[in-house]
Amino acid sequence: MADETQKEFEEMPLEQTFGMLEEVLETLENEELPLEDAFRVYMDGMALIKACNDKIDKVEKKVLKLNENGELDEF
Repeated sequence: MADETQKEFEEMPLEQTFGMLEEVLETLENEELPLEDAFRVYMDGMALIKACNDKIDKVEKKVLKLNENGELDEF
């Protein structure tokens, strides 16, 4: 199930994953949240963070430009 959740998160737009991370934080701040539920929400949050990092890495790799010598430079 964790792999399915991770794939689902990876397919979401970056803005949506950030929004879901905010929801995770709000949920975890609830002191009445049972420990089992808190752990599940925490694991979802970690999967969201991984998906965000992967997306940001992909964007960073795409944001390169060719200089006049045909070499790649950071944008």
